[in-house]
Amino acid sequence: IERIRKDFVTNVTHELKTPLTSIKGYIELLKDREELDHDTKQRFLEIIEIEADRLTDLINDLLLLSDVENNKGRAEPFSVNDIINEVIEIMATISSEKNIHLSCSYGNDVNIEGDKNRFKQMIINLIDNAIKYTNPGGTVEIRTSGDTDKVIIAVADNGIGIEKKHIDRLFERFYRTDKSRSRAEGGTGLGLAIVKHIVKNFDGVIKVESEVDVGSTFTVIIPLKPV
Repeated sequence: IERIRKDFVTNVTHELKTPLTSIKGYIELLKDREELDHDTKQRFLEIIEIEADRLTDLINDLLLLSDVENNKGRAEPFSVNDIINEVIEIMATISSEKNIHLSCSYGNDVNIEGDKNRFKQMIINLIDNAIKYTNPGGTVEIRTSGDTDKVIIAVADNGIGIEKKHIDRLFERFYRTDKSRSRAEGGTGLGLAIVKHIVKNFDGVIKVESEVDVGSTFTVIIPLKPV
């Protein structure tokens, strides 16, 4: 446990230090080089803004991860398909900007008990992850099904896929299968770790099937409780 804690602190320090170093460097350039033209100054300011946003995203994800690890949240009954609908609307713009077709195939709707905002975050993270690792022109599909004892939500893409050696570590904090792509897409390295803990809070399980250059499917299975 102590080693895990130390590794986590080391990773957090590294993730925070990288954008801070970039921000500090560009601020010093702006201060020390008064001869810079307007366009160059604007470009430097845009980079500073991007890195500041990256820091904000990382801090927000760290706070969220802390909450879900401690199972903080408000339990209430909600419709699975209603939440999926809300998420589709949220993610439609992002998928459209990348020219990725986002669709949903709805099964029987069911109500489950739990924190609906955490459930929504789980779906957002899974779809966001699928979009990040799917090339323009690709597809991301959400499939839902429900019966008397469980609800199943699958997020499938025809993206770049995941090598088998990575699958067992996908849900570790700050683990990235493709570091350069993750950073370019703005990932914090915490999205799937957050998903894992939210699924756990719903007493569920998550499974991953993937093939390189074919795509990936993340399947969440949540047992139903009386509502």
